[in-house]
Formats: sequence, C-alpha cells, structure tokens
Amino acid sequence: MEILPIPAESFKVGFIGAGKMAESIARGVVASGVLPPNRISTAVHSNLNRRDVFESFGVNVFSSSEDVLRESDVVIFSVKPQVVKKAVTELKSKISKNKLLVSVAAGIKLKDLQEWSGQNRFIRVMPNTPAAVGEAASVMSLGTGATEEDGAIVSKLFGSVGKILRADEKMFDAVTGLSGSGPAYIFLAIEALADGGVAAGLPRELALSLASQTVLGAATMVSKTGKHPGVLKDDVTSPGGTTIAGVHELEKGSFRATLMNAVVAAANRSRELSQS
Repeated sequence: MEILPIPAESFKVGFIGAGKMAESIARGVVASGVLPPNRISTAVHSNLNRRDVFESFGVNVFSSSEDVLRESDVVIFSVKPQVVKKAVTELKSKISKNKLLVSVAAGIKLKDLQEWSGQNRFIRVMPNTPAAVGEAASVMSLGTGATEEDGAIVSKLFGSVGKILRADEKMFDAVTGLSGSGPAYIFLAIEALADGGVAAGLPRELALSLASQTVLGAATMVSKTGKHPGVLKDDVTSPGGTTIAGVHELEKGSFRATLMNAVVAAANRSRELSQS
C-alpha cells in the first residue's frame, strides 16, 4: 500500500501522554503559530487537572488514546520510558502506514519502537527540559520508513520550542549525556556562581539574578557570534586582571575536566539503561 504524505497545510497532531513535555511542545506549537490549538489533541484518562491545563489553551482532550490516534496525522508518544512499550502495543492494531509516529521517550531505540508498533514510519526525538520555556536543545533521528518530508514536519514542530538538530541514533547516548542531562549541570553552575556572589558580599537575590543572566548572556554570545568559546573567554581575560585570576582557580579545580567527565558518565549510564 502506498504511503501517503502528511498534508503539510492541514495536518493534525496528537499526544499520547499529557505530561509536562507534551504540554510544553503543544504550547510552543500554538504560540509560534505552527498549528492552531484545534488541530492538536491529547487524552486524559483520570487526572482532571491535566485536562484543564490543555483545554485552557484550546487543545482537544479526549478520553482515550484511540480517539487521539484516529484524529491525528502525527502521533507523538510523550509517555515515560517505562510505559512506552505498553502505550505503543495497545495501539498497534489501529496504527496505519499513513500515520507519522514520533517518540520523545528517553533511551527507547527506533528498532524497538518499530517492532512494537509494526510500523517503520517512526522518528525519535530527544528534547530537554528547557522546552518548557521555548529553549530546548533537541535532536532527532529518522526511522527506516520516515521520509525527508516527515523530518521537515517534526523539525517545524520541535523548532517551535527551541533548536532541533539531526544526528544518527547511535549518538543518542552522548546526546543524553550532554543536552539531556546538561541543564542540571548548568543549574549547579548558576547556583555555585550565586553562592560565590553571596560569599563576596552580594545579597542573595541580586547574586542569583546576576548569575542566571550572566550564563544566559554568555550562551547567547556563543550562539549568535559563532565565535569559539575559547576566543570569547580570551576576549574578556586581560593580562593580570580579575578574570584570569578566577579562571586560574577554575583550572586548579579541574573545572573543564569535571564537566567533561560528567557528560561521559551520563552518556555511559544512558547506554547501560538502554541495554537493560
């Protein structure tokens, strides 16, 4: 049977799972104008609070996942990794080749998703928690039956909540170690910078505001200037000045090596979990 392309101007999106990630993506899609809310749906089985959340910005809320599947061209599985197999297999008999399937479940490989669904038109996406504020760093990999047009649609959807890049699935454990777990490392860094400010005499609120804005500004400079971080660091580090004194302390504490080790450790743990 011929696989029909997803209608780019009229497609509907459905979420299997009505948690925070589904909410973040749906809100981003609506806010950016990619889709109106009446072309988005999800299902809420018992948690009425989640129903209220989605209905508050116009999303259709059904009582069953089968209804979401029937009404959608693009179906995004946004459930926890430990229940994604059950969610997919329960719908297997009702999934056709004309549905584009997407998973955001961490650690679940395309080969398993394709086996459980009986379909190979699957795309795996690894977003991260800053999707909640429209600043996700997401990576996607296409299954064997997904087309370039399918990839473009998913890029458009997830591009509404940040930046989306493409990589071979074999890199996803490393992606998890860097962008998946990375927000936690940066939260620690912001907290530590703020604590340093307090130790140097700043009020807590001022120190935290300065620390978070400094990290945001530095990241924006890397993103927008295209300059290597080392070059930007050198630009602000004058001979015998305050910044090089601070950098020296970071180097004595193996700051860079510690961050590198954190990424590798998280990637290794992701690899272990995906094999269990």
